[in-house]
Amino acid sequence: MKQVPIGVSARHIHLSVEHIEQLFGSGYQLSVLKDLSQPGQYAAAETVAVVGPKGRFDKVRILGPARGKTQLEVSRSDAFVLGMNPPVRESGNIAGTPGITIIGPAGQIDITEGVIVAGRHIHFHTDDAARWGIADKQLLTVRVEGERSLIFERVLARVSDQYALDMHIDTDEANAAGVKTGDMATILS
Repeated sequence: MKQVPIGVSARHIHLSVEHIEQLFGSGYQLSVLKDLSQPGQYAAAETVAVVGPKGRFDKVRILGPARGKTQLEVSRSDAFVLGMNPPVRESGNIAGTPGITIIGPAGQIDITEGVIVAGRHIHFHTDDAARWGIADKQLLTVRVEGERSLIFERVLARVSDQYALDMHIDTDEANAAGVKTGDMATILS
């Protein structure tokens, strides 16, 4: 049986170095609140506010380290509150997506693109992928057992020797299935 731990991804933001400095001050370095499931990734102690056409969220957690481009990842429910309709995309694929206002303690910026609903995906270490015959970018079908078990289709496989085995779904998907971080999912095909 091909079982994978589930990681529920709440709304969060990845910031570029330039935007970190604009929001927190010149030369500012994010501080680690806690490590995440993927090696080298962490939840920063710092948060920002994000403001959309109809609503806002305060205390949006920044995930580090800094990225090449700023990207806000929200659930479909979050997008509704903000008054937006961002596409479901693979992380990093932000071309043509909506922008948003980001407010930090030292400033405010308006990004013209970068808001997505992150597509569900599984991070595979290359050894795990090889053992199970899974290729990078392959679309999988996965069953999650919870209060309301669900089968998720079109789950993107992301394979790298830098990854740890982990399935990422957003809060809407986790709530629909009645699962939480640490529960297990089974790859069906």
